[in-house]
Amino acid sequence: MFKKKDKKKISGSEAVILSLINEGVDVLFGYPGGAIMPVYDAMHDYYDKLNHILTRHEQGAIHAAQGYARVTGKVGVGIVTSGPGATNAVTGIADAMLDSTPLVVISGQVASSLLGTDAFQEIDVVGITQPITKWNYQIKRAEDIPEAFAKAFYLAKSGRPGPVVLDITKDAQFGEFEYEYKKIDFIRSYRPLPKTDYTQIDEAARLINLAKKPMALIGQGVILGNAESEALEFLEKSDIPAAYTLLGLSAIPSDHRLNIGMLGMHGHYAPNVKTNDADLIIAVGMRFDDRVTGNLDKYAKKAKIIHLDIDPAEVNKNVYADVSILGNVKVTLPLISEKVSSIDRSEWLKEFQGLTNIETRKIIKKEINPSHKKLSMGEVIHRVSQAFDDDAIMVTDVGQHQMMAARYFKFKQTRSVVTSGGLGTMGFGLPAAIGAKMGKPDRDVVLFVGDGGFQMTIQELGTIFQSKIPVKVVLLNNSFLGMVRQWQELFFDKRYASTELINPDFQGICKGYHMPSELVESRDKLDSAIKNLVEHEGPYLIEAIVEKEGNVFPMVPAGASVSDIRLE
Repeated sequence: MFKKKDKKKISGSEAVILSLINEGVDVLFGYPGGAIMPVYDAMHDYYDKLNHILTRHEQGAIHAAQGYARVTGKVGVGIVTSGPGATNAVTGIADAMLDSTPLVVISGQVASSLLGTDAFQEIDVVGITQPITKWNYQIKRAEDIPEAFAKAFYLAKSGRPGPVVLDITKDAQFGEFEYEYKKIDFIRSYRPLPKTDYTQIDEAARLINLAKKPMALIGQGVILGNAESEALEFLEKSDIPAAYTLLGLSAIPSDHRLNIGMLGMHGHYAPNVKTNDADLIIAVGMRFDDRVTGNLDKYAKKAKIIHLDIDPAEVNKNVYADVSILGNVKVTLPLISEKVSSIDRSEWLKEFQGLTNIETRKIIKKEINPSHKKLSMGEVIHRVSQAFDDDAIMVTDVGQHQMMAARYFKFKQTRSVVTSGGLGTMGFGLPAAIGAKMGKPDRDVVLFVGDGGFQMTIQELGTIFQSKIPVKVVLLNNSFLGMVRQWQELFFDKRYASTELINPDFQGICKGYHMPSELVESRDKLDSAIKNLVEHEGPYLIEAIVEKEGNVFPMVPAGASVSDIRLE
């Protein structure tokens, strides 16, 4: 435990720094300002223990902290000033809440005596962030800092993870007290692990053993619970085909024989169609999001539902569960595995393979080996994945390229995907890639980003330059807000209202930020550009000009059944 000399008084600002160190924080992301300046001043003496990454915008700091948290499993930390600093952080906090990402966000605040007076850069941070945090708290006394920080880190990472906000008044940062830090592993009335009903384990095993056509749905809860090996053991023993959600990507290796593909609106053909043929759905650490279920009135009507989740609020929220098993799936899945029989379900698996073959012939082969002159998003992503031996961390922004990357990038190990799921935040990708690389410096990190989302946080190229972060970027430029344009084409009679982009010279912008880059306008330049991307030791950007009106298929139209998925 890191302490100052016993009985010596220290400032609240130094207590903030020592509390971070005591919680094992080694990297944090932020942007200074008046109300948080005392903490930054204290941090100056601890740069040998804390690596502070100066982003170019507070939203970037929080997304970077998310990227760090997602690849490491640790709590990400962001630090911002009051007023606009805190409000600029709100999007990242909301994104983290919806995607169960553990964060502690520290915001400065005006002095206690000025609260409620509309002082310069005063804003009600606690009121604004209450709906989008697991917990938030305003610290008005220096003496309260250690306990508040211990509580914040415990809440952020325990149970279903999520963001916590600590708003610290300026007088609390200046105040002095005798510092002592005690980690917290219990809070009265807070139950991060719900009680497991063991009779439900028996019933789940019984249904699984009786099922002729069972199907597992793997969500991010498997990754958050560090239960990847337990999930594979369960699947392999029971011989059950497994699909995954967007945030469940990489929980199962891409080439595993039981991996049947991604669920959802732009997921794979077989798992979507077969959802409505299954007689048993086993949902593991996923929340039945509307992008996965489509029309709930037509969802999995032949199937019994077994739902394993750590959050009781998710059970029976969207889809009724015949059997609900609460707890960390790392604990509950092995209990089921012990009781299930080894059953040959090869005939059921063949039904998925037949549909996969149809999708491969009608969509995948055409996407990755197009006959027309223009590059497609899918072929670029596919070739980049191959160049990194299907073993890089994939970060995406939001849009068509995100769905293409989820479909055509492959994975060998877990925690290899960083993307914005529940909130769908454009601008997420570039700063999140920075955080991912800081969290896993020994792994390749490649970002796929569209020309729309790239411009939302493009200033973070300055962070990459200043901190020398070797992120690889693939900019897929179609001069459109591609996903919105696709919907306009399919459902609004090709009335492209405010979706075509007149873009800047991205190569010139990269030059201004001292980032090596390369423009790829034709297929004959793609391989050499990807080779440069992979081999360059520092950051590198490829701008690939892709077809303007390419679409992501398959697609489940909004309001349709998942089995009504369109191949074109």
